[in-house]
Amino acid sequence: MTASTIEKRDDLISYLHAAMALEHATIPPYLTAYYSIHSTTNSDAAHIIRVAAVEEMLHLTLVANVLNAIGGKPDLTRPGFVPSYPAYLPDGEDDFTVDLRPFSPEAVETFCKIERPGKAPSAGARLVRRADSGRPLLASSPTAEGMRFYSIGEFYAEIIEGLEKVAADDPGLFCGNPALQVGPEYYYSGGGAVIVVSDLDSARQALRFIAAQGEGLDSGIYDADGELAHYYRFRQLQLGRYYQVGDGPDAPSGPPLSISWDDVYKVKVSARLADFPAGSELARVARDFNAEYGAFLALLTRAFNGQPGLLQDAVCDMFRLRDGFNRLVRNPLPGGGGLHAAPTFEIPTAVGADPEASQSAGETARAVTR
Repeated sequence: MTASTIEKRDDLISYLHAAMALEHATIPPYLTAYYSIHSTTNSDAAHIIRVAAVEEMLHLTLVANVLNAIGGKPDLTRPGFVPSYPAYLPDGEDDFTVDLRPFSPEAVETFCKIERPGKAPSAGARLVRRADSGRPLLASSPTAEGMRFYSIGEFYAEIIEGLEKVAADDPGLFCGNPALQVGPEYYYSGGGAVIVVSDLDSARQALRFIAAQGEGLDSGIYDADGELAHYYRFRQLQLGRYYQVGDGPDAPSGPPLSISWDDVYKVKVSARLADFPAGSELARVARDFNAEYGAFLALLTRAFNGQPGLLQDAVCDMFRLRDGFNRLVRNPLPGGGGLHAAPTFEIPTAVGADPEASQSAGETARAVTR
């Protein structure tokens, strides 16, 4: 069996910071696909993607609660928190990268690969040797150099085992300020509730919920609340039909799900600011969007550091970014061969760098209108 990569509180804090980055890293790809869909079309697909994005916010909040419970400090504004797309996820075979893509069969395939169940064939195979791919890995082990995880589910299994190990040796592990916990009253969604973390049992519950809602690894197609895991929601888009209770993993038997792949703005995949003509209006809009997204992350950081009421604002702000998306995705990119512009998510490092900047940034984000 592979030796534990978590021996002390600082190791746990490093892992939980990596978990927050991993959960967030799915949001820009989901939002890019969602906003590339022409309005009034593909309503089924748009709903599935939107719900997944909102539930990633729940996952972020749960990880933040665990981190705060052991005395860590969530920070979504630190340099490198937002990956440079395309980026590799911690999958054992290096068989895909995560891009910022328009809604398409390729995007849905990527979403399924992100969320796919991936239980290691043995306990000793949880960690695998990292290939020198040249791409960033979103959840390689922060304490075992050169190693990464067989799947996201195994990544969370490592954190849970680490919590158990450190808690057994350190009775004071859960020393965080209870006032920093985000309670269920600050998050409203049909896809689960926020869990306040105060001890080992509640921490395990929060982390197991994240893995089950994403992959459905232990609970099957549906979780304990009767909700489809993200993987199976996206599989519906591939299979063209909804799941219903009693269905097998690859055999949904519910109502048909209609998709029009052509009713989409064909945005440039993983666009960068360098793709925009210097001094152009589109370049300015792209930079403004990045600043607004940085403000959104600053608002979340404040919510996770003593102002939990701001979480409701942040969930709304994620979709108030629609105007910025529309100003980009509806316009052809000059010199782009007919492809349209898209947000690049290259976040200015100055946004949220100090408390006053974070507060100003959060106010800017809330000012973005629908």
